[in-house]
Amino acid sequence: MFRTHGFTIATRATVTAATMGLLFSPVLGGASSAKTGGDQSPQQLAAQAQGALRKATSVRLHYQDRSPAAANSITLPTAMDLALDRQGNCAGTLTLGTHGGMVQIVKRGTEVWLKPNAAFWTSELPGERGATAAKTFKNHYIHGSTSDMVFSGVVNACNLQDLQSAATATPPATLKEGLATMVNGTRVVPLSFEVNGLTSTLYVTTGKPHVLFRASQKGPGTDLTLTFTDYNKPVPAKVPPASASLDVSKLQSLLGTASPGPA
Repeated sequence: MFRTHGFTIATRATVTAATMGLLFSPVLGGASSAKTGGDQSPQQLAAQAQGALRKATSVRLHYQDRSPAAANSITLPTAMDLALDRQGNCAGTLTLGTHGGMVQIVKRGTEVWLKPNAAFWTSELPGERGATAAKTFKNHYIHGSTSDMVFSGVVNACNLQDLQSAATATPPATLKEGLATMVNGTRVVPLSFEVNGLTSTLYVTTGKPHVLFRASQKGPGTDLTLTFTDYNKPVPAKVPPASASLDVSKLQSLLGTASPGPA
């Protein structure tokens, strides 16, 4: 049976790891220690960044996982670049682990388009079926509805409201503020805390309104980065033309199953 890891597990893992593991920790005890930042505490800066993310109508999410587990996996994402909004629309790309498979993603309303590359197909479907799928869908998107099981992970990943729901925890009291710096041309102040041997850092813009620009988490076996850009910029509305799309039933026919499901 077709393994939908690339569509479901990978995209769901991205959102889960990004929001729960990176953004905000449980409330921790201890005193804060601010080095810079004027008259605002690290907790106040973090709270303002949380608020900006919760209020955003759309955002562009850049995700990178450089950990060995992701790099050596065929199901976990190593990178994602996805614009998404509160209506569940999204557009972008997802790159998986060791085989370098990539999937282009477009979701608009209840319609979904996915365009995996050849590396994805040959990994997901070893042997002749993978080669056949790569040939069949070359230069074409798989098109279907959000009700199709194969697209369930995309539906989850494209929901900005799920992402925003994670930005509700009280910033930890142990949050420490570092010196302002430039990251990709944006001036930010790092706010860091440690939990279970992992260091999480929130990079909040120094200019008002303060927004979350980047979140990272590093430690043994862990190297994750999330970057947030294009706050409130509409998700691209362009969808693939019919001439470049094949109905999901074509995939179901190729696999000899009426409804592809999880492995």
